[in-house]
Amino acid sequence: MNLVLPRRYWLTGASSGIGAELAKALLESGAHVAVSSRSKTPLEQLAQQYPGQVLVVEGDLTNSQTVREIGEHIAVVWGSLDTVILNAGTCEYVDAKQFDASIIEHVVRTNLLASSYCIEAALPLLRAGNTPHLVGVASAVTYLPMPRAEAYGASKAGLRYLFESLRIDLSPEGIDVTVVSPGFVDTPLTARNDFPMPLSWPADKAARHIFAKLQNRPLEIAFPALFIAAMWPLSKLPNRAKLIIGKRMLRSPPPRKDDL
Repeated sequence: MNLVLPRRYWLTGASSGIGAELAKALLESGAHVAVSSRSKTPLEQLAQQYPGQVLVVEGDLTNSQTVREIGEHIAVVWGSLDTVILNAGTCEYVDAKQFDASIIEHVVRTNLLASSYCIEAALPLLRAGNTPHLVGVASAVTYLPMPRAEAYGASKAGLRYLFESLRIDLSPEGIDVTVVSPGFVDTPLTARNDFPMPLSWPADKAARHIFAKLQNRPLEIAFPALFIAAMWPLSKLPNRAKLIIGKRMLRSPPPRKDDL
C-alpha cells in the first residue's frame, strides 16, 4: 500500500493578512506548512492550533543568510518542499515633493530581493518535492501606474517579471509557476490607506480564493474579477491616457506602513 504524504508548503508573510488566512486554509486541508515572518508569536500560535502540521521558520527575509538558514532547516526536518508561496511584502508610499530613495530601496529589498533569496533557498527543495509549484504574490497595481506607488509598483512589477521568466526556465524541470495579482484586500497593510479601495475583499475571502485556484496551477490568479475587468482595459490605453487617469487619483500626504 502506497503511503500518501501530506503536501508540504513554505509560506512567507504568514503572521497577518492574506498570509495568516492562507496558512489556516492550507492547514485545514491537512497540509504541512513551514511558516515564515519576522513575528514569531503568531506562528507559534498556529503551531499550537495545528499540532504536528506547522514548522515555524521565523526570520527577517531581507537577510540572505537568514533565508539560507531557513532553507537548510527545512531541508533537515522535511528534506523537500512541494509548494512555495512567497507572500511576504511591504508597502510604503512615495512623496515626489520630498523624494526619498531609501523608500525605494527598502520596498524593493523587501518585496523583490527577499523573494529572490527565498527562491534560491527553495528551488533545491522543490526539485526534490512532489509536483513542485512556485507561487509569488505580485499585485494588480502593476497593470496601471498609480500615484505614490513608485516603490511598491516597481517592486511588484519586478517580482512579476522575475516569476514569469522563471516560469519559462523552470518548465523543463516540471516546476509550475503561478503569479497572484490581488486587487484591494483588507489587511493591516491597507488599513491605513487614505484613499478609497473599490471592490476590496476581506483577507479570509482572498485566501480562500487563492487556495481554491491554486489546485489547478494557473499561470495567474487575479481578483476581484470586477476590479481586474476594469484595470485590464486601462492597462492597454496609450501612456498619455494613463497619465490623465493617474493625475485624477492624486492625493496627499502619503502614509507609510510595513507588514511582514
